[in-house]
Amino acid sequence: MTDEHDDGYRGPAEITVGERTFALRVWLGGYFQPVDGFYHWYGRVAADERLTELVGGGTAAATLSTPHGRAPGRLGDVDLWNRYRIEGISTPPFPVHRALADPRGDGYHDGP
Repeated sequence: MTDEHDDGYRGPAEITVGERTFALRVWLGGYFQPVDGFYHWYGRVAADERLTELVGGGTAAATLSTPHGRAPGRLGDVDLWNRYRIEGISTPPFPVHRALADPRGDGYHDGP
């Protein structure tokens, strides 16, 4: 469930790593970085034994899908509770207030 006064997303998602897809909960946030002109999103993925077996303590390219969108990202930085950090530089897979997503109003930062 998301909070309309919050920037970001908390709720169900699918993480695809290689050929495998995992249905998990995620906690996501992000920010527009004026230095590079892109939106940087990040968050944590709920612990899942099968995901831990696949990724181990390393990193992996992943695709994150929410009910709002889909975006490429990278898993890594597993914490003590086996929750992976996920991050990406692109249009995020969740709604963002227009002012945060495009502060100049010209779409310049839309990302790769």
